[in-house]
Amino acid sequence: MSTTSSSNNVIISPRKLRSDLYSYSYQDDSNIPLVVNVLASLIERSMARNQRIIAKNGSSTSWCLSRSDRRTQIFDCHETPDMTIQSYLERIFRYTRAGPSVYVVAYVYIDRFCQTNPGFRISARNVHRLLITTIMVASKYVEDMNYRNSYFARVGGLTTNELNKLEVEFLFLMGFKFHVNVSVFESYCCHLEREVSIGGGYHIEKTIRCAEEIKFSRQSEEGRFNQIARVML
Repeated sequence: MSTTSSSNNVIISPRKLRSDLYSYSYQDDSNIPLVVNVLASLIERSMARNQRIIAKNGSSTSWCLSRSDRRTQIFDCHETPDMTIQSYLERIFRYTRAGPSVYVVAYVYIDRFCQTNPGFRISARNVHRLLITTIMVASKYVEDMNYRNSYFARVGGLTTNELNKLEVEFLFLMGFKFHVNVSVFESYCCHLEREVSIGGGYHIEKTIRCAEEIKFSRQSEEGRFNQIARVML
């Protein structure tokens, strides 16, 4: 079974996903990593599942945040953003050029966050802030060079102060458990591959970039900083 990108109707296969993470061209402005499409699909299905739970059990059931879980409400937007997950992830990639492996690690963090905070459910109100926070933290973990928080904030449609608060709260809510070893990384890669093909059978390895290549990409993107369209969450 193959997954189809909602934005461009491109069929994604495990072979394409593997090839993307092995040999993705980081200086090609036109291509969005296939892992972005797969991650968007996973998040959308998780949100749909949570909506079904709400519809079935009502809004005042036990899944709602307990008093001890109120801190996770920091990820709630005042108004639901009018931007799809696919479009938001593509925007983040377009302006940050975070490598494909960053999105795999971000997926690991999202899963850990939900397990550590069982009262939290991904929804249309909190998904955008959760994504920009996890991707920024994952980028700091994976990449040798990174943009400042202020840049990520502008890309994500937040103020620097808002994103700083989200990052700090996220660190404590995760218990500072951010290490991702090779076996964990590979297991999540396999899960992503199963999303695009029953049975899987392909392997994804962490993409490694040298500092000079990242520096070149960052410098070319810095010139576009002032052209970033403003999105408020």
